[in-house]
Formats: sequence, structure tokens, C-alpha cells
Amino acid sequence: MRIELDEQEQRWLSGADGAAMALAMQLMVAAADVSGATRFVQIEMAHINSCHYSGQMSLDFAEFLLAEGATLSVPTHTNASLISCSSPDVRPASATPETVANAERVMDIYEELGCSSMWSCAPYLQDEGRATFGQQIAGSESNAVGFANSALGARTNKYGDMLDMAAAMLGRVPYAGLHTDEGRRATDVLDLSGLPESTLADPNFPHLLGCILGRRVVTGIGAVVGIESIDEDGLKAVAAGAAAAGGVELFHIVGVTPEAPTLDAATQGVAPKAEHTVTEADLVEVMDMLTSASGDEPLRAVCVGTPHFSITEFAHVVEVLDGRRVSEGVTFLATTSRAVANELSLRNLDRVLAEAGVHVVLDTCTYYPPHPSGVDGLTLTNSAKWAYYGQGLLEVPIGFTSLERCVESAVAGRWV
Repeated sequence: MRIELDEQEQRWLSGADGAAMALAMQLMVAAADVSGATRFVQIEMAHINSCHYSGQMSLDFAEFLLAEGATLSVPTHTNASLISCSSPDVRPASATPETVANAERVMDIYEELGCSSMWSCAPYLQDEGRATFGQQIAGSESNAVGFANSALGARTNKYGDMLDMAAAMLGRVPYAGLHTDEGRRATDVLDLSGLPESTLADPNFPHLLGCILGRRVVTGIGAVVGIESIDEDGLKAVAAGAAAAGGVELFHIVGVTPEAPTLDAATQGVAPKAEHTVTEADLVEVMDMLTSASGDEPLRAVCVGTPHFSITEFAHVVEVLDGRRVSEGVTFLATTSRAVANELSLRNLDRVLAEAGVHVVLDTCTYYPPHPSGVDGLTLTNSAKWAYYGQGLLEVPIGFTSLERCVESAVAGRWV
């Protein structure tokens, strides 16, 4: 063991504060050994995926923590669950009773342990889950890690299930990787300067850029040059696409994201490992990769909100609907957080969406099994992440297109 432990850490490791805290410390010491860290760093917040039921081990681990008196050291927020408490018909218990029951039990346990009932893959859309510049945190959900590091300038590695909860219990993680200054240096440069303004302004572009980042940079850190502005919904799309198509946990957009006022700042004055020119052909290639449908199939579903929708994105859906309804026979699922749903209610947009046939789904996402109800044929999405994972996990024909065309297609009852 390379890392030196303080008195409290030694106490946890010895089991003096219970078996749960001892296991958490064992996991963290092992993580420190693997990463080569020689010390821990204190964190101020955690966003965990251990609360997502992914099999018996998920439940066994949660039951163990509860039985052995696990306690939290920092505010801890829950990632999206397997099921929706407000919309049980999305993954009905009648179809997979044991899975749904176990997922409900896991949710109950993590709330009983003191985690917030956020149940969202986009914790940054609400104040209590939004990290600040330079803040050390523990993240687990891939887009949330990318967004926190890149858009907000917070610091976290991607912590897997169980290790994320160990971090929340101990309030510390190994000081390594993206927690350090040197670990945040851009390794690759992506040049967009040859793309026309119309392409950069296309609503699909941030999703495609994310996928290109993931495929080109893989697990490195990309610095993007040639784009002057991008809003937070766009950064959310980049983070999601980069983590789905690759393993990108941090990217810099020069002149936009907080740690990249210049390219030299992003690379910390070190020559990048590689430079990549992004072309129109690259974008077309990714569009084709994200679409498995021929376009001739009957439209069955539209799934948006991966990562969870913001209030701005919902407002755009309402604007495009313009009082029209989703066609009979088309299931329109829009996933979001409880906090955003509350804002929808305050603005009376929940009623408008419901009357239009848009089903607002909380607590979960729709790209993974068990199959969401109604997602059993051609499905359109504006999310690169949903399209990327949905093809393999749900095995339905998928069309990737803009949010506006998703809405227009839902109203028309066919892929427009």
C-alpha cells in the first residue's frame, strides 16, 4: 500500500466503524494503488450510479450497506433508476416483476441511507447537484462526469458502481487523474475551422461532435478549436456523445469552456499527441452510424431526454408542437428529472405536453432494457447517446434526427 492513511482512515479500514465503512475504505485503498496516488483528496459532493439496479449484486450491495450502518460524508445525489416511480407503465411490473421489485427496493435503500431523491442523469440542471469551478467531487454517470469537468470546471474521475458510493461514504478519493492539474491537459486537438457556419449552427452538430470526439480521442482529452459559442444543452450533448462513442471524461472547447481561454491553456503549453481535422464527411459518417432504420418502417416511438431534458428543450418541443397533437399509434417519451418536472408544472407546460400526447417520464431513461412500453419498432431520437446504445440494447430500428424533426414526425405519424 503506497498511500499513507490518517487516523480516521485507519479506523475505517480496521472495521472500528463497521463493516460497510471498512469495505468502502478497502475499495478506496485499492483504487489508490491502481491509480498510483500517494494521497487522498477531500470531495464536496457525489453523484452515484450504484443506485441503478443492474442485477442481484446491486441489491446485495445496497442491503449490505443498510444492514451494516453505512453513513454518508458528503451530499450524495442519485443517478437515473431502472424504473420510473411516477410512470410505472413505462416498464410495468407485470412484464418483469422481479426486476421491477428489486429496482424499487434499491431506490428505497439509497434514500434511506440519506441520498437525495434526484434520480437524474443530469444533476447539473438543479442547484444542489451543480458543481462549481475547481470543486473536487465524485461522479459516476458518463455524461454528468463529462459535463462537470468540461462545462463547469469541476474535478472528478469516472467512478464505477460501489466505488462511487465508497467515495460518498468516505468523502475522499485518490488524488489522481482529472483531480490533478496535470491530469487535465488536452492530449488531442480537433480542428473545426473548415466547417461552414451553417453546419456549426445545425442542432444535430453538438451530438455529432461528441461522437467524433469519442471516436478520435477515445480515453484522452480533446481540445476543440473553430467554434465560437455553444450553449449548455449543446455541451450536454457533446459530453453524452463523447462518453458513449468513447471514454472521454473531459474535453475543452477553446474560447468557451472555463479551462480553455486559449489553446495553449488547454494543452498547458505541451504539444498535443495528435491533431484531427473534422470534415463534413466525418459528420455524415457519424449520422449513418447513429441510424439503423431504412425510413420505410412505420413510426412507433419518439424518445428524447437522454441526458435528461432541460426546461429549454421542453419549451422548444412546445414551440414546435404549436398546439398540435402526437399522432395516434406513436409513443412520445421525454425523460427528465423531478426538478425540471416541477418547473414544467410551475409554467403549466406539463398540461400542454400531456394534452399534446407527450409522456413526460421521470427517474429513468428509455434506451436500456427492460423494453419501455411502445418502443417496439422504428424509434426516432435527437440524442446521439440514445441512438448509439439503443441499437444494441433494444434492437429496434433507430433514426437519429433533430428535435424539431422528431416532433414533426410524431405529429405526422411517419418519419419526416
